[in-house]
Amino acid sequence: MTQLKLSFVSGLKEIVLEEIKKYTDIQIIRKTDEELYLDTIIDFQTLKKLRSVSRVYVIQTGPRLNPIYISKHKSVLGELIEKVLHESGDVFKTFKLSCAGSDSPEIHKIKDYIIDTYKLVESETADLKIHIIKPTDIWEIAVQITAKPLSLREYKVENIKGGMNPTIAYAMNAFIDLEKTQSYLNIFSGSATLLIEAGLSNPNIKLLGFDKDGKTNSLAIKNIKKAGLIKSIQLKTADILEEPELGTFDAIVSDLPFGMLISKGEDLSQKYQKIVEYSENHLSPDGILVLYTSEYELLEKILKKSLFETEKVLNIKVLASLNTYLYAKIFVCKFK
Repeated sequence: MTQLKLSFVSGLKEIVLEEIKKYTDIQIIRKTDEELYLDTIIDFQTLKKLRSVSRVYVIQTGPRLNPIYISKHKSVLGELIEKVLHESGDVFKTFKLSCAGSDSPEIHKIKDYIIDTYKLVESETADLKIHIIKPTDIWEIAVQITAKPLSLREYKVENIKGGMNPTIAYAMNAFIDLEKTQSYLNIFSGSATLLIEAGLSNPNIKLLGFDKDGKTNSLAIKNIKKAGLIKSIQLKTADILEEPELGTFDAIVSDLPFGMLISKGEDLSQKYQKIVEYSENHLSPDGILVLYTSEYELLEKILKKSLFETEKVLNIKVLASLNTYLYAKIFVCKFK
């Protein structure tokens, strides 16, 4: 039976479940920390609108669907490929097949079938991603429904170093009632991902961000223009250590600097302390503070001594590079 698999950043399961609640006919077959399996085939154009999900696959599972079986029953894979080619709306010219035993005769037969039948060229940087894996006690064959992951937003025309994963930005904003929020401040706005994700949900909010790097702001403006939000989002060049006076806000959010984004000799403790103090002075009494960092132990210590109480913590594990993961946390805070 043809199914769907939604893949997402580890730690965002509750956000994904909340987002797909609007599809009342969805039946979830199985959940893991990074995937949801559905027995409902939803229109691909609808699936492309999901903002908490990284990738969507159309799949078949079964105990016999190993490479040897697929090499003899190629139409099983062919049905999935044809569905994606006909319904995705994306243009596919290349493919990549991921499977153990990539040099085996069976895998070569499957690749030749794809090349001959669908006139696709094999490439490491492929449009059409296919895999044959055995994640549990049964085999899974899958084809990604889009040429790029859903997490690679169209508005990201400038990929600034350290730019935030948009699905994590969506998750942070999910803790804010954006329909009722009137003012929103993004400290360390960087590539403007948090601002854009908020603006796509409600462009009528007063959306303001600041970053001390004017060049970064110039690049971020290109992303904002691409998102169609240039009239909704305002950026300023300012340094948190100088406590810019920008008013009071219903929501303050920040993807805090950490890792490679920290300059040599920079006092991270001082900067985190200043962010929390600034939020104490510029967040409305009923406002919400949402922070994201991998330096969570440092932030936890500062928050414990602050005027805030932590209402929610999400533990995030995201792939940073090949076989390397970043462990971080989202903190949702309100005044005590």
